[in-house]
Amino acid sequence: MFTRKRLTRLIAATTALAAALGLSACGGADADSSKTTLSLVGFAVPKAGNNAAQKEFAKTDAGEGVVWKESYGASGDQSRAVAGGLKADYVHFSISPDVTRLVEAGLVADTWDDGEHKGIVTDSVVVLVVREGNPKNIQSWDDLVKPGVSIVTPNPGSSGAARWNILAGWQQAADDGGDAAGTAYLTKFFKNVAALPGSGRDATAAFQAGTGDVLISYENEAILARQQGEKFEYVVPDETLLIENPGAVLEDGDAKAEAFLEYVLSDEGQEQYVSKGFRPISDSVEVGKVEGANDPENPFPTPTKLFTIDGDLGGWEAINKKFFDENAGIVTKIQQETGKS
Repeated sequence: MFTRKRLTRLIAATTALAAALGLSACGGADADSSKTTLSLVGFAVPKAGNNAAQKEFAKTDAGEGVVWKESYGASGDQSRAVAGGLKADYVHFSISPDVTRLVEAGLVADTWDDGEHKGIVTDSVVVLVVREGNPKNIQSWDDLVKPGVSIVTPNPGSSGAARWNILAGWQQAADDGGDAAGTAYLTKFFKNVAALPGSGRDATAAFQAGTGDVLISYENEAILARQQGEKFEYVVPDETLLIENPGAVLEDGDAKAEAFLEYVLSDEGQEQYVSKGFRPISDSVEVGKVEGANDPENPFPTPTKLFTIDGDLGGWEAINKKFFDENAGIVTKIQQETGKS
């Protein structure tokens, strides 16, 4: 039978235990105080590059004891998740507007893109991935809109990767023929689309599973798949678009997340991404042999015309209004008209 004194002691002991358990569950450090857990939220495509960089970062003084919790998915979806409360110390998205959303939410400093590389942490280009032997003889953008060609590209409604792809197709047509030519091209393009998966990685998986004749993709995604044993080929078009992916540390992110970003931007950090097929963001980075590239000894050929978001398309604010506005965007309307949304 409990006396009042024994009951008081039991309550006190229970309260102390609960407090101890609550304390152990809080904070960025693991139960082992020498470990720090960083949360990385990103779009799916650079996972292999991020993991390679994390592995080498762990060998540095700044990276000692860092362990990672990761979440990958479609860039826009991931950005909205962080804005909605998903924990992140560091984000790596497909397009800059997905970071801007977090700036507007007060989660990322408005100086995030003030540095030498303007917030960009990885580069690539848009390429055309085809079946082994290239049975449809796809060599250029014009070949994609021929009768009987089946296209796979992610959905621009959820995927940043898709927006790069669509804008590359638009610009190569509009460069000489203006908006009318760009619109006409994309209308033909979407009529040939067989699948619009939710993310760039999902689009690659669909193509690997047998959907489509051609996959519109990042060059690094094609190289990585070939490193992993896929037999398909890829074509770097004469005219294509430079892909620039942003990374940022959250305002309340752990200090070690800032150290990781600094490592990613260093030449050594960039070499880890190069090994997985990304083009370096700096000319000072040593580019060695890259397995999986069309020419491993010269993995990153220079296109005849390499379009850029700011230089040729007016920047992301103008692009999103012109092309992707949910009511009046050119791409939005084309998707609705072709039934490919």
